[in-house]
Amino acid sequence: MKVSSLTLHGLREALANGNTEPCKLAEQALERSNKNAGRNTFLWQDAAWTMAEAARSLAMPRGQGGPFGDGRSALWGLPVSVKDCFDLAGAPTSCGVSFYRDLHRTASQDSWLVEQLRAAGAVITGKTHLHPLAYGITGENPEFGDCEQPGNAGALTGGSSSGAAASVLEGSAVAAVGSDTGGSIRVPAALCGLAGYRASLGRGNWRGAAHLAQSFDTMGWIFPDLEDGPLLAGIFAPNQTAPTHKFTRFAIIDDSFLHDCEPEIVTALHATARELETLGLRSTTIDASWWADSFEIFAPIQAWEAARIHAGYFDKFEPSIRERLEWGARITDAEITSLRKRHAEFRARIDELLATDDLLLLPASPVARLVAGADHSQTRKRLLRYTSPFSLVGVPVVTIPCKAGGMQLAAPRECDESLLALTALLGSRRKLTGSSSSS
Repeated sequence: MKVSSLTLHGLREALANGNTEPCKLAEQALERSNKNAGRNTFLWQDAAWTMAEAARSLAMPRGQGGPFGDGRSALWGLPVSVKDCFDLAGAPTSCGVSFYRDLHRTASQDSWLVEQLRAAGAVITGKTHLHPLAYGITGENPEFGDCEQPGNAGALTGGSSSGAAASVLEGSAVAAVGSDTGGSIRVPAALCGLAGYRASLGRGNWRGAAHLAQSFDTMGWIFPDLEDGPLLAGIFAPNQTAPTHKFTRFAIIDDSFLHDCEPEIVTALHATARELETLGLRSTTIDASWWADSFEIFAPIQAWEAARIHAGYFDKFEPSIRERLEWGARITDAEITSLRKRHAEFRARIDELLATDDLLLLPASPVARLVAGADHSQTRKRLLRYTSPFSLVGVPVVTIPCKAGGMQLAAPRECDESLLALTALLGSRRKLTGSSSSS
């Protein structure tokens, strides 16, 4: 059910040319909402509120200049969804659990992120499903139901930005705001055949947003078309961004790291490498065996920080998450100091790699599909082995969709705009050649 015509560029040009209006797009988005098996893409929606937002957007004055020549932002008039860990005035923020929804009731003001979206004229279609507390990678949720892919019943979206991916698949949003701590944008994008963008650590403001682990939490987008990526970075970007960087090379991990990857994922990885080479980038292969330490560094720091955020409420959450929080609470000051040191050392080594090789390429997930209802007790650790290296370093990452799964392409911190420009070029080349990286 992927609505491939719903690209940001295409719809935004139609808005600029007067061929459609925000209210029409909002109506269509609302009609497409909650089309997955669980009817749970959104945990909060108010059609009247969304239509009023569309009318507000329409009333914003037209001008000159800007990316589409009408003096308005790239997001003006476009339907977007927001993960339900960002406050929206008048709506509850559940963080994926009914306890927090009922405890905090409705938010009194917009989060910083929602403020930015509304100021840009984006039309928010609702607040999307997530793995409880954003503390999981599958998109399963015992209270609000597991999030399955619209048009692909039996396949989980992945998480934690599960509803974000579902909203783009079903066309209830042209782009979806998510958060990514350990892979929460990258994995759903890969599993759902979508593009994903995880911003550099520190971009954006977390006022009015729920943290999971401050050392790793980042903002980002899930969207259908790589060519749209450059138009999405600005919402989180600082006033001064890094000068444009021309990438000339990239490193791909050697096959020994991929021992638990499905064969079609490995095939897609090497095909993506060839695509990057056709753009003029030189490739090298690196030994990433030392990356095996990443999960052992990441997971306890994440648990230690999450335990402090949710202290006093552990018994309100599902057993698997409660156990992680209890573990985090038991980690001693001496242990966390040692882990912080290992974290700094790991980050420095990846920084050295990026200084030499510009970009790093590896799968976002070793599997192409997560089956709904299957035993996923070991899935989190398996997937985080691929995503946690970049979470530890806080670098920007774009998920490149492939015929099987998706690939992570990571760049040095604050090279977000340059990375998105490169992957947009890759997306444009694919359209010209009819390729989607698998052969």
